[in-house]
Amino acid sequence: MQKILENYEKIKTQIAHYNPTIVAVTKYFDESQIINYYNIGFRDFGENRVKEAVEKINKLPEEIKKNSRFHLIGHLQTNKVKYAVGNFDLIHSVDSLKLAQAISVEAGKKGIIQKILLQVNNANEVQKTGFSPQELKSDFIKVYNLPNIKVCGLMNMAPIDAGEDKLHYLFKNIKQIYDELQCEFGVELKQISMGMSRDYKIALEEGATIIRLGRILFE
Repeated sequence: MQKILENYEKIKTQIAHYNPTIVAVTKYFDESQIINYYNIGFRDFGENRVKEAVEKINKLPEEIKKNSRFHLIGHLQTNKVKYAVGNFDLIHSVDSLKLAQAISVEAGKKGIIQKILLQVNNANEVQKTGFSPQELKSDFIKVYNLPNIKVCGLMNMAPIDAGEDKLHYLFKNIKQIYDELQCEFGVELKQISMGMSRDYKIALEEGATIIRLGRILFE
């Protein structure tokens, strides 16, 4: 645990002037390890698999559940929406109007407002889901106006093989889309979730407010 704490403190010091939210990716860890990470200062936890994550969250002490934020960063299927809504503070991976509508309906049933981010696939990777920039412009206000959800911003996952120039281009483009949406539709967005262990520094340079870190924290 000491090494993980040292990693965490080192990264926080290096990026302090950006003041981002650091989401610790805990998808491979059980609830006992999450408790340990909470005790050394972690407060934001990212999970990929909905049902497994909810089982872990439900086993945590009330103090930790109350004082932590849980992020769904993996792909969300519409048939898992009922498990995700209300159990995650922020769903990063809303990749279609259809999924947003399903979240809206479920949040309405539970009488809550579910915070979401819209995933943008601006690299046009066929193996990844997400709005294309064109789809996002077309569907954005439809999603934004759905009841019982709050669109907080955008999310992006860069190609794993992208070089530095490509990463700068893609992340800068996400920030540009983010700015254009606010200007065109007269809305206020707060968050851009982009950047992982290998590319978080570039993401922060280009405007990320949330970074999702796994390997670099826990190795």
